[in-house]
Amino acid sequence: MAPPPRTKSLPPPAFKAFFPKQKTTVYSDIPPARPSAPHNIRTLAWNPLGTLVATGAGDRTLRIWNPEKNQVKNSTELRGHAGAVERVAWNPVMEAELASVGSDGIVRFWDVRQRSEIGRVDVRGEGFTLAWKPDGAELVVGKKDDTLLCLDRANLSILSTHRQSLQTNQTFFGWAGQHLFLTTGDGTVKIARYPPPPESNFPTIHTLNGHTSSCYCIDISPAGTYVAVGGSDALISLWDTTDWVCQRTLTSIQGPVRSVSFSFDGSYVVGGTDEGSNGLEIAHTESGEAVWRIEERSPTPCVQWHPTRYALAYSVDSVGLKIVGGLGGV
Repeated sequence: MAPPPRTKSLPPPAFKAFFPKQKTTVYSDIPPARPSAPHNIRTLAWNPLGTLVATGAGDRTLRIWNPEKNQVKNSTELRGHAGAVERVAWNPVMEAELASVGSDGIVRFWDVRQRSEIGRVDVRGEGFTLAWKPDGAELVVGKKDDTLLCLDRANLSILSTHRQSLQTNQTFFGWAGQHLFLTTGDGTVKIARYPPPPESNFPTIHTLNGHTSSCYCIDISPAGTYVAVGGSDALISLWDTTDWVCQRTLTSIQGPVRSVSFSFDGSYVVGGTDEGSNGLEIAHTESGEAVWRIEERSPTPCVQWHPTRYALAYSVDSVGLKIVGGLGGV
């Protein structure tokens, strides 16, 4: 699977001139006369090639959108979950395979070309987080009781189970697949070795201390030089991965940071929150300078940059999915 060519990186002055001119497209399957809070998007993700976007909602709706066609008739609904869809994640090495997990306790694997489920694993509890190992061979699934399970994709089996002593909100693999990042309820991020030893917890090799309350989300820049962490203290902390020092803190978000994402080149970072109506502020990673604000009247909890260009997908409560970046919408 060869990735498409990447857009040329832009420094802040050029980005400020370029990004505000980009088209914003709305992708919504909410009945206009009957907006429903449970239908709000809880998770979204681009596929590896940036040709599809998956969204999961609180009313069990799992949908695949074509960014070039925003009408709901051109999307695909994947049916099967019996509870809220809490997390979607694409197989890193297969552009058409999606994994999803929900409050029904089932991890489901989908071939989106065939519009069908191709496998499942019962994790026996409310699923909450989901992270693929970079080679696509394994996943780590988190449950709301703070238990992490390592799954074998090929055999659709549970390799090991690890009960955490701290509230664990998200897991994220390092690019080499040898480390797992865990955001926790005590304001820290644990960096652990992967795979964990049998019948033991994940061995922590380093701890990032930079938030005064729960850390909710995390992302790693494509070059692996920075880690961004969002917390309930309405802060995004940026850490270098050489000395693990917090280089700067972004303070513009008004509410808990529920998602965070780096642009394809790592130059820009953005976070989403499920409180307030502050919109989204895009910041330059190296300086912390705010380069553009996207105004919204409703919470915007889910954000993710396109894998190869300056296009930003984000959710707006009671509206649906929006994409800034001129990808189509016809």
